[in-house]
Parts: sequence; structure tokens; C-alpha cells
Amino acid sequence: MFENLPKRVKVVEVGPRDGLQNESKTVATPDKVRLIEALAQTGLRNIEITSFVSPKWIPQLADGLEVARTLKLPPGVRVSALVPNLKGYESAKQTGVDPIAVFMSATETHSLKNINKGISEALAVVEQVVSASKTDGKSVRAYLSVVFSCPYEGKVDPKSVESLCQKLMAMGVDELSLGDTIGAATPKEVAELVRILKEKIELNKMALHFHDTRGTALVNVMAGLAAGVTTFDASVAGMGGCPYAPGAAGNLATEDLVYLLDSLGIETGIDLSRLVECGRLAEEILGKQLPGRYLRSALSKRNPKSEQLSESKEPGAIESVNDALRGISK
Repeated sequence: MFENLPKRVKVVEVGPRDGLQNESKTVATPDKVRLIEALAQTGLRNIEITSFVSPKWIPQLADGLEVARTLKLPPGVRVSALVPNLKGYESAKQTGVDPIAVFMSATETHSLKNINKGISEALAVVEQVVSASKTDGKSVRAYLSVVFSCPYEGKVDPKSVESLCQKLMAMGVDELSLGDTIGAATPKEVAELVRILKEKIELNKMALHFHDTRGTALVNVMAGLAAGVTTFDASVAGMGGCPYAPGAAGNLATEDLVYLLDSLGIETGIDLSRLVECGRLAEEILGKQLPGRYLRSALSKRNPKSEQLSESKEPGAIESVNDALRGISK
């Protein structure tokens, strides 16, 4: 499993959008800008900064235009934004974000609960946005939620996921992010889904987006790496979760992902120590402790008395992954 891992991996930072959108505390625009600009100084080259959805649905991201227009980022950093429909796309166009991110669900019930549209209607809306984006010369990233398990329908048939993925790629989508929205995937399921999809979709157009509800996000990353995937989503300090997926925990923490990749000798171009500072900043902005495991470990070493975690009781991320890997099938 360790012999055929990729030499380099692309990390897509989704914290400023996917993380912040679920926070109940209103985050001021300058604080969002400060966090995004700090993330851009870590070596991250792909950051999702906001969502151009109705403020009625996600008031936390109502300042998307202001955030995008205020940012001062180093050359080479690509910023994306989530766009739900053509109206949202018109707002996104004013900012110059690229890629444009679209989204839909792999199950009918989750789609209805999430956006009040069934799959066929959602596909039609996505196609409109993709068409407009392509006409304007923009690239498109598509998120497909609940590809492994749905909180309402249970296990999801990989063949139905394959069918939806093919439809999205046929529209002209450049990158497809497959979401373990409720954190229920297993390494075997990850390997199997990638095996099925790579028959029809190029591996370099696939990304994996894991949540850590059951503590399996990193071992699922390993399964994805072994299957040939080289793009992974993560959220600084583990912020975020799906408000329409009951019980779903936060995203895979970016620091945990980078620590794992560093330990495997896989290049990311990301400075882990700077990433820790971003996690600390996110906690300062939100006024609470966040769940990223590497962040907790790093901060506890700076101020042991302020942390209640015991290293003897909490296995490290890499040790947990290695233990789990012993049971993974070839």
C-alpha cells in the first residue's frame, strides 16, 4: 500500500466556506478576510472562500461579495466560491473567483432536505451554472454529497453515484469532489467507489471530501491515496459539518491531513507550522476550541496547562491510521 502512493497531493481548503457556514456565531467580514489571507500564506494554493447563496439560507456568508473584493492574496492562489444557481453565479462573476463550485446530492431525500429540489431538478440547475461558467471561460468544481451513506436513505449504491458523476462530467465539470457528508465511509468502500469511477472518470479529476464523525477520515484518505486519488478537501482546525445531515461531525482538519502527507513523504507545498497558526486564529475568531487533532497536540505543547487532552489516552493521528491499516484489504 505504501509503495505506490503519489509524490504530490493537492489540498483544497474549504474552511472559510464549508466550515464557517455552520457556525452560529456571526463572524465579522474583517475576521474572515484575516483568516483567508493567513491560509494563503501557508502554501495552500486552492481555497474556497465563500458561497453566493441567499442570505436567508446562510446568513453567515451574506458578505461574500465584500470578502472576495477585500482579499489581498499572493500570486498563484486560486479562490473558489459555491454557487447554487444562476443568480448566485451573477454575483460570483463580479468577484473573479475561479473555479466556480456547484453542488448536489447523490440521494433524492438528502437533495430535498438540503436544497428543496429532487435530483433531476438539481441537475438542471447545475447544468445552467456550468454552461454559464464555461461560456465565461471559468473552470467548474462539482460537489456530490452523501456518496457513501445518506442520513435518510442509508448506504448509497455506487452505481447510482457513478451515473450522476458521468452526467456531471458530461456537462463539462473539471473536478468532481466526492463527499462522505456524514463521515460513515470505510476504507473498503472508498477503494471500491474509486475503482468503479476511474473506469469512466480520470483520477486527476476526482477529489475526496471526508468528515471525521467516526474517526475514520485519515484512514479513508489512505485508501484514496492507494487507489490513486491525488486531491483532498480539508478544513482548517476541523471546522464545519452538514446542517442537513444529523450527527455529522466536522470536516477532516487540514493540519491532520498535511501531517499525514508529510509523514508519508508526499509533497503539498504547505507549511504545517503556519497552518497551526491559522488553526489558532480560527479558534480566536470563533471563541472556542476546535476539533483538529494535530492542532490540539501542537497547542498543548505550547501551553500544557490549558489543554486537558492526555497523550497517553489519545493515540496520535498517524498511530491510529497505522493501526487501522492493518485491517484493510489489499
